[in-house]
Amino acid sequence: MSDTGLSDVATATSLKDRARALVDADVPSLVALSEALHADPETAWNEHRSSARLQEALAYRGFAVTPAYLGLDTAFLATAGAGPIRIGVCAEYDALPGLGHACGHNLIAAIAVGVASALAPLADELGITVEVYGTPAEEGGGGKIELLDRGAFAGLDLAVMAHPGPVDVAEARPFAVAHSHVRYDGKAAHAGAYPEEGVNANDAFVVAQVAIGLLRQQLPHSARVHGIQTVGGQAPNAIPDRTEGRWYVRAETLGELARIEEKVNRCFEAGALASGTTLTITPESKPYSEFRNDERALALYRANAEALGRVFDGSSAAGRMNRASTDMGNVSQVVPAIHPYIGVGSLPATNHQPEFAAACVGPLAEKALRDAAVALAQTVVDFAS
Repeated sequence: MSDTGLSDVATATSLKDRARALVDADVPSLVALSEALHADPETAWNEHRSSARLQEALAYRGFAVTPAYLGLDTAFLATAGAGPIRIGVCAEYDALPGLGHACGHNLIAAIAVGVASALAPLADELGITVEVYGTPAEEGGGGKIELLDRGAFAGLDLAVMAHPGPVDVAEARPFAVAHSHVRYDGKAAHAGAYPEEGVNANDAFVVAQVAIGLLRQQLPHSARVHGIQTVGGQAPNAIPDRTEGRWYVRAETLGELARIEEKVNRCFEAGALASGTTLTITPESKPYSEFRNDERALALYRANAEALGRVFDGSSAAGRMNRASTDMGNVSQVVPAIHPYIGVGSLPATNHQPEFAAACVGPLAEKALRDAAVALAQTVVDFAS
């Protein structure tokens, strides 16, 4: 290796050591931020206090903050540095209805602040611009897709984030997913006295769900179709004139998703035809894409995480969180990206369970927060170097 090569390696090592030290010094405030978000969960598109907390934390650390970024009330952009290599750090902070931060977005947000805060003082030496994207409504609303459509993320050299899970998994392999609101409209009537005058919207859902159950035999083994009925009627002695539900269809790719969604929609149409109701299907967001990993950055992340003592467990059932759909997949189709999963030691609890929400605060969650922030910051140092 030439003297220049040795110098480059030494410089990168020094910068990585500094990045780790910067995160370590910031851990108490990052934990406080995570705990504040966890204690005050807000659902998709309603994350006003959560977004404000993150903006305040980044402004305090010297970032230039743009609130209501690109016209989305709870989105923001925070920047530091002016180098030619543009690094995007994505923060999510929406919670699940009824479950709070059972997917750990409080940790995602704090990790993003930690990564960005460690990189900002090194930006001039690395030749980077650090861009923190506050992205609302990941849990079904497609906030990143809305931002993409308005011009966000364009031209990034790398976009990064880390997501909590039961165990560590480096490679994201999420399903593409479509989110739909389904509504049937019928006619109310007294169920005992005049049932023949009613058009039962609840029957439409029963027929549709039976049809979907039968369809599953003909679907690819990796496909997922699931949903809930959110409105099912008002009284047992009144024939329901309106029913509503939310349904997701998942597949390996957007192309496969389109084909499967067409079949699922025919099941909903069957419910309308059999019951005599009127069907309305409304997309809740544009479809989430499958993920395209930047292999170079992914290898760098794996090496940096392992150097911190993290152990990857992608082969076990606990590692299946890397299949969970995310609108970060759409970002990865446009710019190089990674989306590793950091374990919070929650087993047997897994994501979207109350017990997982409880595991997203406490000593193990704090270690995951610190390790993910260090590993991602060091990955950016290696990537830029």
